Amino acid sequence: MKISREKILAFMKEGARGPLSIKELFRILAVPKDRREALKRLIKDMAAEGVLVKTRGRRYGLPSRMNLVTGELACHPGGFGFVMPEEGGTDVYINPRRLGGAMHGDRVIARVEAFKRDGKREGRIIRIVKRAHATVVGRFQRKEGFSSVIPSDERVLDSIIIPPGQGGKARDGMIVETEITRWPAKNVAPVGRVIDVLGDPEDPDVEIEVIARKYGLPRAFPAGVRKEVKGVLMEVSEKETVKRVDLRGKPTFTIDGETARDFDDAVSIERRARKGYRLRVSIADVSYYVKEGSLLDTEAYARGTSVYFPDRAIPMLPEPLSTGICSLNPGVDRLAMTAELDFDSQGRLTGKRFYESVIKSAERLTYTEVKRILVDGDSALKKRYARIVDKLKLMEELARKLMKRREEEGSIDFDLPEPQIIIDIEGRIEDIVRSERNIAHRIIEEFMLAANRAVAGVFSSRGYPVLYRVHEEPAEESIREFREFVTGLGYPIRGKAEPRALQRVLARVRGKPEERLVNHVLLRSMKQALYSHENTGHFGLAFKDYTHFTSPIRRYPDLVVHRLLKKLMHKRYTKEEKKRSLEALPAVASHSSARERNAMGAEREIVDLKKAQFMKERVNEVFEGFISGVTSFGFFVELKEYFVEGLVHVTTLTDDYY
Repeated sequence: MKISREKILAFMKEGARGPLSIKELFRILAVPKDRREALKRLIKDMAAEGVLVKTRGRRYGLPSRMNLVTGELACHPGGFGFVMPEEGGTDVYINPRRLGGAMHGDRVIARVEAFKRDGKREGRIIRIVKRAHATVVGRFQRKEGFSSVIPSDERVLDSIIIPPGQGGKARDGMIVETEITRWPAKNVAPVGRVIDVLGDPEDPDVEIEVIARKYGLPRAFPAGVRKEVKGVLMEVSEKETVKRVDLRGKPTFTIDGETARDFDDAVSIERRARKGYRLRVSIADVSYYVKEGSLLDTEAYARGTSVYFPDRAIPMLPEPLSTGICSLNPGVDRLAMTAELDFDSQGRLTGKRFYESVIKSAERLTYTEVKRILVDGDSALKKRYARIVDKLKLMEELARKLMKRREEEGSIDFDLPEPQIIIDIEGRIEDIVRSERNIAHRIIEEFMLAANRAVAGVFSSRGYPVLYRVHEEPAEESIREFREFVTGLGYPIRGKAEPRALQRVLARVRGKPEERLVNHVLLRSMKQALYSHENTGHFGLAFKDYTHFTSPIRRYPDLVVHRLLKKLMHKRYTKEEKKRSLEALPAVASHSSARERNAMGAEREIVDLKKAQFMKERVNEVFEGFISGVTSFGFFVELKEYFVEGLVHVTTLTDDYY
């Protein structure tokens, strides 16, 4: 009988009283002699990964049973860090003196050594399981015969010493990539050698490359993945279509942004009896092409998500899939997973079913076009899309009812203006404009929310494990501060600060000068949504059940949900599968959340960089703005016109004592 890592973990959790030696495992698990070497290798591999911990007595046990935590280290520029547990739970604070040479992003094992009154944990790093940075990008400095590299990400290291002869062709001030040849340790500085000179820090292409490397974003796909892609059939076979529900005769179309190249979702709608609706949300069936355990799957998991910069994207899947056979392009057959949702005349969900389908998108519409049809009554566009104008009107009708129902349930809807960075052909920033959120955006948002919610409900009602998208309640302190803030503006919150009460505040400030500020402050009071195998609900949406199902081309968790939904649909979600999912999903959730945070950090940094470059040309110009935050060292101002935020330091305020 083959003993898997899942069985070992299950035994350690349920059957083992304490850490065990390999010989004890042989005896207790009754491992035959011809399987012992394989089990020994597996145990050592699990210890190397931090899944098990080897004690000084050469015994192996679970980290959680030894007051140990395995997870990713997130460092702060101030020198301290936090270990984010892979199995969930509160982070572990690490004092700068207890980092043990670990760097930002490393996978580590920490020992919990103290508990604070508020439940927060403190500890020290006892083992570095996997280094996150074999190389570091930064600015090369040469001073009096002494060279060093100052990392672009100040959370990683203060500096790296470059010995004589190891600087390559780097000149002072150039951006370089450095390989670490000696890791930091107690009282020991890191040492490295320059392996690549990226160029001038002012070059737009260099800027993008710096951020991509700083956040460890892979650009090219490995040779094995590219080879695997070549084996994928780039057209839908008739053999596959006959197994599926054929929706090619239904008027189905996509609605996306002007620059979108990958189309995850397509929608269709029909009027039902008694003024009801039948909505079909068809999502690209990526799981058909990306098989679990394949090289494609491994690479997609490692990336976790696509990353979007103002002028380019780093996709999760190779382009022949992401913009080709998986993308719901118009006029071609495509395989999909369809959520068919029935609503009554009030927008209440009355029925749902899910199935594998084949579709043919009739049109590739943009948000702007749909808005011009529905709001502006553009006669030329209405004529061009005559066969689906009635469908668009029906979609608007249903979407408004869904919006109303969500509002009644207490769903918080932030309506903050988003900046859109306009880039010229040379990669320089040309303008920052307000990105419009019109009725077309709202239609697609509502339909995707409905589909995600319906899928999550199927799993939770039947008790089957899945990856949920969860959003915890804000911290008490954050809500208390927000309550005091809005009360001072004349918008007191009476009773518990639940979603419905917060939503009422946003409704009261709508259209008023303080609207943007109140939205900003409330958003900053919220915790970040993340992925979890435990269904703790979504506070912001006021949903009991929620998942991500609608974007498998660009989000790995959605791909996982598709696979689990197929098992449920085909009655393959056995007890064994449930057990396997329960063991595997926590790590997938933790990894996916980390990759999402990493991508968001990269996207935010490039936008901030572009904003800084744009404002650099406008020094001494005067703009209108509002104070978006106050600290002990000054206050932050956001400009109304350009959505750029900057600090007014207290030392620059010379007209009074502050």
